[in-house]
Amino acid sequence: MTAPHLSADADRLPPPDPDLSPRTGYTRAHWEATADRLLAALRPYATRGLAQYRLPGRTSHSGAWSDGLEGYARSFLLAAFRIAGSGGAVGPDLIERYATGLAAGVDPCHPEHWPPITDRSQPMVEAASVALALHETRPWIWEQLTDRTREMAVAWLGGFVGATVNDSNWRLFQVIVEEFLASVGGPHDRAEIDAGLDRLDTWYRGGGWYTDGDGRKFDYYNAWALHLYPVLWARVAGPRADPARVATHRARLREFLGVHQYFFGSDGAPVHQGRSLTYRYAAAAPLWAGALADATPLSPGRTRRLASGALKHFTDHQVPDEQGLLSLGWYRPYLPVTQPYSGPASPYWASKAFLGLLLPADHPVWTAPEEAGPVDTADRHLTLPAPGWLLHSTAADGIVRLVNHGTDRLPPPPAASDDSSHYTAFAYSSATAPQTPPAGEPPGPDNRIALLTPTGPSRRGRIHPLYARGRRAASWHAPLGPDGEERPRITTASVVHGPWEVRVHRVEAQAGTPVREGGWAVACDDARPVARTGRAWARARRADGLTSALVGLFGWDDATAGVARARGHNAYGDHSAVPVLTTPHPGGTLLLATLVVLTADPLVSADVRTGACAVPLADGTLEIRFPDGTTETVAPAPGPG
Repeated sequence: MTAPHLSADADRLPPPDPDLSPRTGYTRAHWEATADRLLAALRPYATRGLAQYRLPGRTSHSGAWSDGLEGYARSFLLAAFRIAGSGGAVGPDLIERYATGLAAGVDPCHPEHWPPITDRSQPMVEAASVALALHETRPWIWEQLTDRTREMAVAWLGGFVGATVNDSNWRLFQVIVEEFLASVGGPHDRAEIDAGLDRLDTWYRGGGWYTDGDGRKFDYYNAWALHLYPVLWARVAGPRADPARVATHRARLREFLGVHQYFFGSDGAPVHQGRSLTYRYAAAAPLWAGALADATPLSPGRTRRLASGALKHFTDHQVPDEQGLLSLGWYRPYLPVTQPYSGPASPYWASKAFLGLLLPADHPVWTAPEEAGPVDTADRHLTLPAPGWLLHSTAADGIVRLVNHGTDRLPPPPAASDDSSHYTAFAYSSATAPQTPPAGEPPGPDNRIALLTPTGPSRRGRIHPLYARGRRAASWHAPLGPDGEERPRITTASVVHGPWEVRVHRVEAQAGTPVREGGWAVACDDARPVARTGRAWARARRADGLTSALVGLFGWDDATAGVARARGHNAYGDHSAVPVLTTPHPGGTLLLATLVVLTADPLVSADVRTGACAVPLADGTLEIRFPDGTTETVAPAPGPG
């Protein structure tokens, strides 16, 4: 929920339609105009033969050759949705541009030819986009190619057959490519297609959630890969697809969308959690997929409101940039939200968000009036046992908050534990980003509890879920020292209500060890957040009113309060601030209860210290009183809560 800086791109869009789209003003014409703008902006970066797009920015670990293919493939997917969605009525230039580039890319004798598909190589990812784009544009591109070009395309894509694929969402790239090859009479292995789809089934954890490979790896890959590709595979496979398998995929997607709709703030921002966040509004892709596959519980008006809200959110925050390009970042260029595999064209997986253009202009998702999203109208809370999450949102400020007691993106033991700013914090939101210090430094203090050792703060590492039900979730972890050695455990239970979360920690440590807890990081570009502290409380507030506060309710009697500031550590802005409390450990077990607040509601942020308390009861539980007088009891030890 940063204050928007209206992009020049917004001036190129059609005027808003408040009657059809009272929430966003966006219509199909806005999506088409944005797609056209993105595609036009890429043209100057195409190589002479149009087979590669060499964009400015950091090269990925796969190298510039692969990055150039990535630029072609991911933008071809966008072009395909635009071409097919208009019935080819986009003018010959766009169609010719990608047909010409394809002919050059698959020709091993052409100087711009694409790198081959080899075991676990990045071209596997891009080949899936090429195959999908060719499928969706069959009448306008594939069927118009020369026999020789089709033969070379089949030969290049055929590198997938018998190849070794990363055991993750990459299995679905093989499924897509080999199914396309089957559709054009090319080489393929039905056993490999079935094996990839079978492997997907082993990752299903219920409630609409897949883990992206073994372990607890829950993030937006559920949205833009693990649910999306099965829908697209069914489109490619047609009558070859097993109807029972297709029905299973649709049922899972329907269940997922019942949850996924809660991940968008009222301003359209997705919750900022997980890797590859530079794909941005690709988080909207499964919304369209659900409509495309008749596998959604959402009304057409809500589907468009959520998807258009995400697109508008980034447009309002200068995405794409003044050149019309998608940068490696969130709003502005910001490399800490990327990974080593991210190259200059990686953000164009955002093309998946334009899947809705495949739905005809007279489809209800385009013609029905926008309806409010779930966050727009009432305070909500939602329990997600599979990933170990709680979601709670507030209508007054439109913020969605995710409480994390189950996702660390680590492979199963005995793999070593590790830590990640985008996975192992206690909470994430649609209005904030986690602190991301430079590589090699520990994660920031935000939404973490740490033991402060002489060599640095401990890290959360592997998360061991205990339960997630109702308004509560709990987990434990063995804090990692800077040397990677595990310390005695910390057990944490969270209970949520409105904009508030109370965390109850049972901390084991040696006497004298400082224990530090951090609240939410608030960030902005134009001014430093204002800080205030008092006895066992601290607060950081942005100029627009977004407020992060931390209040010690129990066990913090000897605490010192502060606000940790940083520059360049946050995707939401250059200046960031985190309220923190620090107290000495008495030895043995220390029980702490902390009120954690993130709000833009002035009625909540006026005085976060008022009314909240925690009182121990005879049975060992804590009675929590929230600032509005609501009470809950929380068991600080492992158990059903």
